[in-house]
Amino acid sequence: MSENERILEMRDIVKEFSGVRVLDRVSFALRRGTVHALMGENGAGKSTLMKILCGIYAKTEGEILLRGAPAEIQTPTDAKALGVAMIHQELSAFHALTVSANMFMNREFMKGPVIDEARMVSETDKVFSDLGIRIDPKAKMETLSVAEMQLVEIAKAVSTDADIIIMDEPTSALTEAEVRKLYETVEDLKSRGKSIIYISHKIEEIFAIADEITVLRDGSLVGHDEIGAFDKDRLISMMVGRTLSQQFHKTRHTFGDVMLKVEGLSREHAFENVSFEVRAGEVFGLAGLIGAGRTEVVETLFGLAKKSAGTVSLYGAPVEINSPGDAIHSGIAFVSEDRKNVGLNLVGSVKENITLANLKKYCRLGVINAREERAASDAQAEKLSVKANSRDTLAMYLSGGNQQKVILARWMSTTPRILILDEPTKGIDVGAKAEIYRLIDEFAAEGNCVIMVSSEMPEVLGMSDRIAVMHEGRMTAVFDRDEATQEKILAAAAGI
Repeated sequence: MSENERILEMRDIVKEFSGVRVLDRVSFALRRGTVHALMGENGAGKSTLMKILCGIYAKTEGEILLRGAPAEIQTPTDAKALGVAMIHQELSAFHALTVSANMFMNREFMKGPVIDEARMVSETDKVFSDLGIRIDPKAKMETLSVAEMQLVEIAKAVSTDADIIIMDEPTSALTEAEVRKLYETVEDLKSRGKSIIYISHKIEEIFAIADEITVLRDGSLVGHDEIGAFDKDRLISMMVGRTLSQQFHKTRHTFGDVMLKVEGLSREHAFENVSFEVRAGEVFGLAGLIGAGRTEVVETLFGLAKKSAGTVSLYGAPVEINSPGDAIHSGIAFVSEDRKNVGLNLVGSVKENITLANLKKYCRLGVINAREERAASDAQAEKLSVKANSRDTLAMYLSGGNQQKVILARWMSTTPRILILDEPTKGIDVGAKAEIYRLIDEFAAEGNCVIMVSSEMPEVLGMSDRIAVMHEGRMTAVFDRDEATQEKILAAAAGI
């Protein structure tokens, strides 16, 4: 990489929090008009390095050069002024405002003392047209799907005319068609001389889009190379420090009696006439495109929404589940897709999050027995290998993989028989994925059952004993593990 090709250099970056070094002399260079993948497990230091580039964190040591000149980036405003934009994995939209208002937040067009809303709508339309996005600029953000919100964030970054665009898990909530459109957008940005720093845990995605890869592990630089020098095994080995000989921990179980039976389940405007059964020891996958109704089905089973028709039977007897409390009492646990807004109390500690669903167990006369609560949280955290400085660490400071394991630890403490998982490894690195797959397999092997919603085809095929496919609110096919293929599932998901 010649000096004049480099639009960005980060040299020997050190970052310490309260004396703890989380980045140890990490260097990173980005060439103009390329996609550079930044890889590593959760907690490797990727986000910290990018937050330094974006002015969210101040570096402890090191230097940053932009276009060959030293740059001091102390605030996000500094970063934007220097042509750096970031699309965050956790969306931070203003839900009550319009799409156009979100697009031009803090850089509104004015007509005298009044915001020129008509011009913002017009400019939003232009950006969307260039990117092939079909979203009404006048719509409220709260009416959009997660995928549509993600597209708005991408368009917003592009609209700032930044030279460097950081994409953090940009496809985590996109359909296959939207992913293809994103790839086209990235190629278009490259052709205009824009440079992309691309963070993703989807390894196949990296090989499809990246020109170079830099790998971090435990806050240190492991290595950098052109994409052609990598294969999947080398990349995974660099990321986790070991070879993953078996990505999916899956053993064959002997299935028992039917634990859950669903007949003709419907929910108005969401899905209709869904029927299936899950046996003891079974992992039952739910596949389909975003918006097919998979999440709505499992939310209804957990009592988060009311069914309009159909019956649910547990352990051979009909039940009415009208609330999450009913579900928990019936031995059902639910890990939601949105761990930040639904699954976790971010300002609560690891201990508090783990014991949240089962507090009555540790109470005596309305008072929590602190020793019992701590012992229980310690036992679950150790069992699920939760990595945190202490059980009093706030959940917001954990990596994505450890946050997910805290949620799983919470539900395991309720000793459920049926575990519902909605996108259980979304935004989680390959090492943490392997641990969660092991936990799923062990839970099923103990005679329990799992319902798993996943948009990742390898995950569905690798972990499920049977796979049901949904299309536009209807169940279109059910495949046994041995007969399921990616082609069959995609055809059923498309309603073919």
